[in-house]
Amino acid sequence: NEIHVYQEIHIGNAVNLEDGLIVPVLRNVDQKPVGQIAQESKALAEKARTGKLRVEEITGGTFTVTNLGGAGIDFFTPIINPPQAAILGVGRVAKRPWVVADRIEIRSTMYLCLVFDHRVVDGLPAARFLGELQRILAEPEKL
Repeated sequence: NEIHVYQEIHIGNAVNLEDGLIVPVLRNVDQKPVGQIAQESKALAEKARTGKLRVEEITGGTFTVTNLGGAGIDFFTPIINPPQAAILGVGRVAKRPWVVADRIEIRSTMYLCLVFDHRVVDGLPAARFLGELQRILAEPEKL
């Protein structure tokens, strides 16, 4: 057993199929604008649904994002895809009460669940990552 430190960021994006789950991999996402990542994600998901993914399109992920929001799931705890050290579970977007400036307002919110291997990632950096992701998602216009 050894720890691999990756210099590239390849994100697995889980796709639900009729007979199971497959995780196409978006390569070098840190070097691409959000729009390009979204386009590539849609294209890979379509290839997954039509059974046209190549082996290199489903291997080499360094982190996975899985979303059960489309199935109406608010919160779940995903399982890490070995040899990765973490996975992010995304629940559905729904209108919920939210406190803003000491007032309750109705806002669109979603639950996120970051699961990580504590043998590889300490809790504080994982919490900082999740906090930064929350900040970005709360203000997407700043991307």
